[in-house]
Amino acid sequence: MDVVLLIISILCLVIGFIGCIIPGLPGPPLSYAGIILLQFTDKIQFSSGQLLIWFVIVVIVQFLDYLTPIIGTKTSGGSKWGVRGCIIGVFLGLFFYPPWGILIGPFIGTFLGELVAGNKTHTALKAGLGAFLGFLFGTITKLIVCSIFVFYAIKAFF
Repeated sequence: MDVVLLIISILCLVIGFIGCIIPGLPGPPLSYAGIILLQFTDKIQFSSGQLLIWFVIVVIVQFLDYLTPIIGTKTSGGSKWGVRGCIIGVFLGLFFYPPWGILIGPFIGTFLGELVAGNKTHTALKAGLGAFLGFLFGTITKLIVCSIFVFYAIKAFF
């Protein structure tokens, strides 16, 4: 049974890492599921404190993943219209032209939202860039979390 759990766990860790980049796959939760599966084997054990802290981190990272483009829009001078456009762009990007839609959705949504608000093109571009950078920050954060899970899984093997 341990071999089956190890194989499924490794698959969860790998798919979770890939899910940080590909939309539709919840990267950190999948990687965390891989860690939990390792816990059920006789070979690898993590402390309950580690598991709890990692769970909290996964929840925070997943929550921030949707907020970072909005935060990026606001910090780069975006208006309410830009934030609304960013939110719409994030969700539409999930469904249209993946994976590129999720990359450019926040930017285009923010840019169009700012133009609708009557802002100049320069201001709209700046807000759109903020949304894009926020999205990149969220993706990098997810990659870091999944990398930590992979590191601890490999470390536990040896």
